[in-house]
Amino acid sequence: MTGLIKKPFGKLRLGVNIDHVATVRNARGGPYPDPTRAALIAEKAGADGITAHLREDRRHITDADIEALMAALTLPLNFEMAATDEMQAIALRHKPHAVCLVPERREERTTEGGLEVAREENRLAHFIAPLQDAGCRVSIFIAADQRQIEAAFRIGAPVVELHAGAYCEYDLAGDVAARDAECARLRDMASFAADLGLEVHVGHGLTYDNVKPVAGFPEVVELNIGHFLIGEAIFSGLDAAVRRMRALMDEGRREAFGGEAQ
Repeated sequence: MTGLIKKPFGKLRLGVNIDHVATVRNARGGPYPDPTRAALIAEKAGADGITAHLREDRRHITDADIEALMAALTLPLNFEMAATDEMQAIALRHKPHAVCLVPERREERTTEGGLEVAREENRLAHFIAPLQDAGCRVSIFIAADQRQIEAAFRIGAPVVELHAGAYCEYDLAGDVAARDAECARLRDMASFAADLGLEVHVGHGLTYDNVKPVAGFPEVVELNIGHFLIGEAIFSGLDAAVRRMRALMDEGRREAFGGEAQ
């Protein structure tokens, strides 16, 4: 495992997931609020990328949203999707900057865990090859588990996004011991993945209250945050919510290592 880094480090990237702007829009079936407008506000507020998950049932983001985002964004689009033929075809048509493979079950409210890579190495290796050939940077959303990280490495995915859900749930429940143990596990697995040469992202459930420890992991280069920011935007506005999250991430980085991000 890598030790604590005290040298200059790169600025931690913030990817803003705008799925739940579409959830609110779809509740009434009208044209507003517009996810593309939200993406542009997030960009001005300090986001480094935009994430949108096109689900098989189109419960929030739609095909038209992906079209609009690809046309309007100057930031990289991280296209979250299930590993299906339909989604692969859509990704190959649009060729977004990044494609993040996630598990998907129709009955779930949100993504409940990481993708099972270890049991599907052969299929997933063949699945991601055309995406990489098209110039998409492929990431795999997985549990912070050594077996899954090793499998992601073997299939040739350059990026892993570690599922922070358990850490965030323990934090929300006030279970400090379990939260701290899960935080340590995330840190260890981020270090393990980085030692393999993988780029490491973290996402799912991060809030103002729990983001700073994760921002302090030296191996992590990007956090992807969505539901919490959209919820906070109801009270403070999306611009203010993104700016505050950006500031807390930067504080977490500075507190861990000192100095300014490069």
